[in-house]
Amino acid sequence: MGQQPDGPDERHRRPPGVSDATVAALGRLSEALECVERARGHLYSLHQLIGHADLTLGDAVEQLRAAGHSRLADRIDTELLGRNVIAGRWTFQIVEDFDDGYHALFRELDQQARDELVGGRRHLYEAEMKERRRSHGRPGHEARPGTTL
Repeated sequence: MGQQPDGPDERHRRPPGVSDATVAALGRLSEALECVERARGHLYSLHQLIGHADLTLGDAVEQLRAAGHSRLADRIDTELLGRNVIAGRWTFQIVEDFDDGYHALFRELDQQARDELVGGRRHLYEAEMKERRRSHGRPGHEARPGTTL
């Protein structure tokens, strides 16, 4: 096997005729989607933390009753335990609405933009940045896995 050409693989190379402005715009779109993905992760953290808190609250209610504080335990049990965190919704419903609505549309439009403008390629802006910033021919600066120096 001969030496592979230096540089990004085909799926990370700009198609012919694609402008710098298009690559930059798709880079910003990708950056925005990455922020939404991070927010989605925080939303799932909220979901898990509130679920854990509600189960722990149930334990606290039982302990308050056992310690002779039935009136307070009853109030927590009826007013807070299992309560919606947002009107009409538990966190799983918020997660589902987010996933099925805003998140799904964002991903769809990101995919559409990449499909229409660059043949579906991802991270072109970053791949080109890597090419500008790496030290060609140096160990640890290879363009891609399996590239020989």
